[in-house]
Amino acid sequence: MSGAPRPLVVLGAGGSAREVVQLLRACPDAAGEPVAVTGLLDDDPARAGTSVDGVPVLGPTAAAAEHAGRGALLLACVGSPRDPGSRARLTARLGLPDDAWATVVHPLAAVSPDSTVGAGSVLHAGVVLTVAVTVGRHVYAMPHVVLTHDDEVADAATFGAGVRLAGGVSVGAAAYLGSGALVREHRRIGAGALVGMGSVVVRDVPPGQTWAGNPARPLTPSPAALVEASL
Repeated sequence: MSGAPRPLVVLGAGGSAREVVQLLRACPDAAGEPVAVTGLLDDDPARAGTSVDGVPVLGPTAAAAEHAGRGALLLACVGSPRDPGSRARLTARLGLPDDAWATVVHPLAAVSPDSTVGAGSVLHAGVVLTVAVTVGRHVYAMPHVVLTHDDEVADAATFGAGVRLAGGVSVGAAAYLGSGALVREHRRIGAGALVGMGSVVVRDVPPGQTWAGNPARPLTPSPAALVEASL
C-alpha cells in the first residue's frame, strides 16, 4: 500500500478476514507503521458489537459505502470452497469504484515489475508472480502461491496455500483452487470452477464444474455454477 495513511475496513469477520488482519499488521504504511484496521463489517447480526482478534465489528457490509465516503479504504475478505462466488457477489452488489478498495501485498511476496495486481486483491507471504502475470480485482492468494509467466487471473479468483500455475494458464472469474493444486501450462480454469486440494490439472476445467484428483477429473457441478452469469 502507498500514499497517505487511510483508515481501512475489512468486509468479513471469518477466517479469511482474520488472516488478512494479521497480514496488514506486517504491512507498513507510508510512515513505516503497521496498517491499522479500524473495523470489520459482517452480515451476521450476532457479530455486531463484538470484536474479532481485537478488531471491532462495526455492522453489516451494507455500511461499506458509508465508510468509504468518510475516507476509509475497504478490503473484501469473504469466500470459501462452499461458496467461492461470495466475494464477487459482494463487490458487485456494492458497486464501488476501484479507488475505494485497498490492494495488499505482503512484504515477503515477490511481484515482477511487469506483473499487475488489480484493486482489492490480497497476496499473502511467499506469493510469487514471475513474469508478465495479470491478476484481476479482488483476487485472494494464500501463502506460497506461485503464478508463472503470462498467467492471467480474472476477478475474484481464490488460490489456497501452495497452488502452482505453470505458464500461460488462464483462471476465470470467481474460480477457487484448493491448497496445493497444480495446473499444467496453457490450461484454462473456467469461471466459477472449483479445483480440489492437491489436484493435478492437465486438461481444461469447464466453468462451474468441480474437479479433483491426479489427474484431475470432473466430479459434480459446483455450487458456483451460476457465478459466471451473475458477474
